[in-house]
Amino acid sequence: MPPMSSAFSSGRLGRRALPIIVGIAGGTGSGKTTIAHRIAAGLPANAAVVIEHDSYYYDGPAMPEHLRNAGNFDHPDALETGLLIDHIKALRAGRGAELPQYDFGAHRRLDQTRSVGSVPIVIVEGILALAVADLRALFDLKIFVDTDADIRIMRRVRRDMEQRGRDFSSIREQYYRTVRPMHLAYVEPSKRFADIVIPEGGDNRVALDTIVGRLRYDLSSAGLSTD
Repeated sequence: MPPMSSAFSSGRLGRRALPIIVGIAGGTGSGKTTIAHRIAAGLPANAAVVIEHDSYYYDGPAMPEHLRNAGNFDHPDALETGLLIDHIKALRAGRGAELPQYDFGAHRRLDQTRSVGSVPIVIVEGILALAVADLRALFDLKIFVDTDADIRIMRRVRRDMEQRGRDFSSIREQYYRTVRPMHLAYVEPSKRFADIVIPEGGDNRVALDTIVGRLRYDLSSAGLSTD
């Protein structure tokens, strides 16, 4: 992994016009969603939008049969990443996009969409955000949130029980059957593509301040207010 300073000074951000596309990956429960929203919160109002890769899960019946039958939601093929790529390209071209929304309890895509307009910073987060080459190629800054496995699984258990109404037995079964194997096969290897690796998730204030500071600098360099 290049040092944080070299990742910024190498010019990857500076070579491209706004919007800047930031990709954030990491294992389940790593804190990537927290990082994404804290970066957005550290920027001027309405300067950034956060897009969750999870919203692009195929609708239950449309998911590839081999994954649907296995209940595998952690394989790259479970996500309609091509649609996400189209939406990022639309935002980069200055057009808006209608983003899907997903019901994790029913494993179905909702009829309602989320309207997003053109903004200077687009943040895409998801466990597989860096694992798919065509998606990864769109990111101007690639971040991997690296958190110990025991912390991640405890966060996942709490989230699934409190927010998704699941019991511990089903969470444990899914973790060993699909979550852990897919993490080892796809998520963890994608760390090598990151420009920045953030340990400790959303609690790493130094990393957050550095990233937000650089993005604010880029907004200012483009003539946009950072107040």
